[in-house]
Amino acid sequence: MATENLSPALRTPASSRPYAKANRGYGKRSASDQRPPRADDFQLLPERERHIAGYVDHLPDGAAMDIKSLAKDIPLYGQMAVASALRALGVAGHLRHAQCRVEERGQIRWVTRTFWSRTARDNEWWSTFLNAENHRATEEATAHRAGAEPQAPAPVTPAEPAAQPTTAVPVPVPVPMPVPVVPQQRTPEPAPAHPSPAYLALAQLGRIEPRLALSAADCTALEPLAAQWFTRGVDTDYLTHSLTSGLPTQVASPIGFVRRRLNDKIPPHLPTTPTPTTPRTPTRRLMAECTECGTPGHPEALPDGLCRPCHTPHPDTAPTVPADPPAECDIHSLVGNLRNLMKTPGRSSKISGPFPTSR
Repeated sequence: MATENLSPALRTPASSRPYAKANRGYGKRSASDQRPPRADDFQLLPERERHIAGYVDHLPDGAAMDIKSLAKDIPLYGQMAVASALRALGVAGHLRHAQCRVEERGQIRWVTRTFWSRTARDNEWWSTFLNAENHRATEEATAHRAGAEPQAPAPVTPAEPAAQPTTAVPVPVPVPMPVPVVPQQRTPEPAPAHPSPAYLALAQLGRIEPRLALSAADCTALEPLAAQWFTRGVDTDYLTHSLTSGLPTQVASPIGFVRRRLNDKIPPHLPTTPTPTTPRTPTRRLMAECTECGTPGHPEALPDGLCRPCHTPHPDTAPTVPADPPAECDIHSLVGNLRNLMKTPGRSSKISGPFPTSR
């Protein structure tokens, strides 16, 4: 519990170098709804916590907030003192650590963010704030994943100029020339301007499996049969796999073979009403982190920014009772007994107890 100290916050020493900037995604992040800075900020905190809190409050967003960076910038305290002060500031309601899931360039990594509030907040406020940050991060990731590139504007076709009225001029009629007789040439059938998915799937069969190479006329003839597959909820990969799996060694007629498979292996109709399934729990993108040991968890499970083992004080161990000191030796009796043994050689003497007794 913070001790009452009405002295103002210590003046933060001016740094001879710019603030250390954290890596992208890490560092300090100021919480919302904070009052303007005043001279009596952090007046109820002890001297060490008040000094470090004043320094952290002046850091800009994105500055390094790890223990090593703070201990390097504040020469009065070492890393152990800074770690203890951050723990106390978390209990006082000024900061929370959180792990945020970031997806960049197809890679997923977790970064540690430190949320700072000049105004001391209770556990309920921090839980609401972190849950709102998690919702906002999830919406941003969804929008980034589903975002489409802007389409280029359609080219503008200039309008044709209006025809001007002209006076009729007699045109000489050309004399028709005899046209040479040329035998009719066979022109290839043009491909459709906007091919359907069924047509494209059939056209790609020859590249995937040379034994099923189809011509443009074959694809046009088989397109209605392949289109029935797509109306039953299958995709191009499913159709291609069904047509190319288990082929014989030689295919004499690719169009006849594909037509037979399109009719025999057509998938069944699926129900249009979706089957009720258990709603999937969305992946949480922001997890609170214990200020002491760094264990992640939900904000409600980390009161005062500490996990249960760090929040519960360790039970005092019972004081060790020293063993009774050994009885003092009777030096005179021991020496007397040794002398008697030396005077009477061959005579044995039994020593009972820890020390022999004199006669």
